[in-house]
Amino acid sequence: MTQPKMHTLRTLAGACALLASVAIGNVHAQSTSAAEPPMAPTSTDSNVPPATAAKQAREIAQGDPARWFRQDPGAAASLRRLQKEIGAALQEAQGACRKMAAAERKTCMSEARATYNKDMAGAQAQIMAERN
Repeated sequence: MTQPKMHTLRTLAGACALLASVAIGNVHAQSTSAAEPPMAPTSTDSNVPPATAAKQAREIAQGDPARWFRQDPGAAASLRRLQKEIGAALQEAQGACRKMAAAERKTCMSEARATYNKDMAGAQAQIMAERN
């Protein structure tokens, strides 16, 4: 087995940082509201929709993806990967929102969508920054 290339590890670290920033942004947005008590939503597997969880379980059962051990595929493929990760983060955030009280759900969903839109808007720039 070959070791992943350094730029692949940087890409993976960048994706992890992006997901962490989404989670932190949600916590910050929810804890700064004066009308609501501060809540720190946790990201767990229970926040993932059942169909997504089943797909993830199948992917995990197959082992490490071959893409982790391949050369960097190029900007277009990296952008598609990042967009897929941003979409997955949106699904997870929406799953967490659905478990909230009805009064909080609408705000949470709009914040999740706003974070998704912001991340998607910056995806191209992020890919270009990683490639340089």
